[in-house]
This record gives sequence, structure tokens and C-alpha cells, in this order.
Amino acid sequence: MNEFEAGDALKRAFRDHPAGVGLITAQTPDGPVGLTVSSVASVAVDPPALSFSVTRATGSAGGVLHADSFVVHLLDARHAEIAQTFAVSGTERFTPEQGWDTLPTGEPLLRDVRVALRCRSLHQLEVGSSVIVVAGVLDAHFGEAAEPMSYIDRTFRRLGEQL
Repeated sequence: MNEFEAGDALKRAFRDHPAGVGLITAQTPDGPVGLTVSSVASVAVDPPALSFSVTRATGSAGGVLHADSFVVHLLDARHAEIAQTFAVSGTERFTPEQGWDTLPTGEPLLRDVRVALRCRSLHQLEVGSSVIVVAGVLDAHFGEAAEPMSYIDRTFRRLGEQL
């Protein structure tokens, strides 16, 4: 299998593998930036750390990668519209209707989110056109629990029944 075929096989393999949905926001000199990710994972509890990956080091991803700190929001089903908005370039973001606050440290915080973790990048690893970020958790904000959301086959979905 050549590299192109292996890349297509990897996309096909993960297309039906569900993932949680995160929204990463940061404040930059040019204003707030944010992007939707499906790659957030817990790394360690001592020290508390998580990871995620982004596909380009430009635009919103570049803003997050260069920010002193950022917020990783773990989204619920009620946030499907916001997740879609931040997954597409050129959409209107950080509007009052979306429900944003600003943390005392300057980062944008989605007001009604279940969990928001304020982080600082510890390590960044370039892999092809992607960057894997390992981030230390500096602070946590907890809201009301709601129905979790997953990403599978290029769509946002509610979780199914317990097995």
C-alpha cells in the first residue's frame, strides 16, 4: 500500500469511529479565535494534561498554537450548531447570541458549557500537515451536565443507549 492509499484507508477506518467533540478558543492580538476538534484526549492526571491535534498551523489553529493559553470546551448535543460554526472557515463566530464570556485571563469562554479546561501548551509535535498538542491543565470550569455529543461519519450525533 502506498502512502496515498494508506491515508485514504486511515480516513475510512476512523470515519465510523466515534469521537467526543471539543471547541478550543484563545485570545490573540487580532482578537478571539476558535476551532472545533474531535481529537481531545486525556493524557495524565499528575500533572493534569490533555492532547488534541489540528491540521494546519494557520488561521484559528495557528492562533491557538501561538497563544499563551487556551480553553478546551467539551461540547454537548446542545452545542451542535456552535460546533458546526467553528468547524467551517469564514463563519460568524463569538457573537453575543452564542453566549460568550471572557475569563479574567482573557480567553473566550462558552457560558453554558459542561466542562471548560484552561490550558497551556507543554509540547507540540509536527506530523505531516498536522500538529499534536500536549497541554497542561491550569484551571477547570464546570457547568450543568447535558447530553454528550459525538462525531461520527462526518456528522455530529447524540450518544445512543447504554449497553
